[in-house]
Amino acid sequence: MNHETNTGVAAPILEVLGLRASISGKPILNGVDLVVRPGEVHAIMGRNGSGKSTLSNVVMGHPAYVVDGGEIRYQGRDLLRMDVTERARAGIFLAFQYPVAIPGVGVAQFLRSALRAMGREVPAREFRKQLSAAFADLGIPDSFATRHVNDGFSGGEKKRLEILQMLLLQPKLALLDETDSGLDIDALRTVAAGINRAIAQGVSVVLVTHYQRILEYVRPDHVHVFLDGRVAMSGGPELATQLESRGYEWVEADAVASQAVSA
Repeated sequence: MNHETNTGVAAPILEVLGLRASISGKPILNGVDLVVRPGEVHAIMGRNGSGKSTLSNVVMGHPAYVVDGGEIRYQGRDLLRMDVTERARAGIFLAFQYPVAIPGVGVAQFLRSALRAMGREVPAREFRKQLSAAFADLGIPDSFATRHVNDGFSGGEKKRLEILQMLLLQPKLALLDETDSGLDIDALRTVAAGINRAIAQGVSVVLVTHYQRILEYVRPDHVHVFLDGRVAMSGGPELATQLESRGYEWVEADAVASQAVSA
């Protein structure tokens, strides 16, 4: 059941308020504001180095990033007081832009351990049944169950496995960091179908992407453009189409003009 504000609108699952963050002393986020409500899909777009992936990493609690100011609230709780494990157990999931290989650890073993870490002990027979069904949905051969996690996997296989993890773990909030990068059209459609399945199950999604093409399959409720570590522009799905045809220069020009008016 979603909590509601006194206006009847569902309370945010995620609130990012004036967030500033840095890595190795270099400021990356310079006052990010973002509100995600239950079941919403937010696409984050922008040039390389604009802070898109940093936002996902900071929300998840990556230790390399330092929060210099602002707040992050998750389901009304102060997220910055929670460690990475607490955030994961509370229902936050991060799909990495570059999933790492874990030689020696089988996929089935890894996934079952992840479920246990979330406090969900699934009987072996039921787990195999769930895993086989998820493999079939994402076009993953059953033989993957015994392969080592991401070891020797193609880019598309790695991204499918990320989405498989999300579907099995059933998070409340999924941060998808350039899940579409490096995918051919068939893999993109398969990954997008998995994302849509999670959305249909009530997962809120923050989708970081460079390109509009995945948004042809995963329809966002809101599109935000990052520029210099902050949200420079927000809109609906049509904004992604504009960015595809016009690039980012006009967003930058609009932001400069707005600053001039404010001054």
